[in-house]
Amino acid sequence: MSSPEPTHSTSQVAEQLVRLTRRMHRAQKHRMQQLDIAFTPAQSRLLRIVDHHRDTPPRMADLAERLEVVPRAVTTLVDALEAHGAVRRAPDPANRRVVRVELTDSGRATLDALRSARRAAAEDILAPLTAEQREVLGGLLATLVDGPGPRC
Repeated sequence: MSSPEPTHSTSQVAEQLVRLTRRMHRAQKHRMQQLDIAFTPAQSRLLRIVDHHRDTPPRMADLAERLEVVPRAVTTLVDALEAHGAVRRAPDPANRRVVRVELTDSGRATLDALRSARRAAAEDILAPLTAEQREVLGGLLATLVDGPGPRC
């Protein structure tokens, strides 16, 4: 059974979401340039993933799976972040053949700056909304992000 064609309203909402996402990326990139942070979105995402797993630093294979890329792509990302001093490779204490990726102090500081740039970009974009409108939007987005359905 084929799925029904999206209604005009659904198509319009989809386009608005895409445009808003692009606008958010541009605003964040602008803020990062002001702070002289030269990290790609993929590098930023890798930093966030490594930080999320700080109790047990992830393996390169874990990062590839989480980023949904081939392991070679992770190697390239980690090489670049290591060159910036943001991450370091560390041997797994239980298995010498396994390499784990850890944030450095510089990486944590960079991640804090990236988060600050993201918050500032969001503030810029959300500025026209009242507190009540932000609350409603936050609730709607939480429903879409955390609700049932396939995870992409």
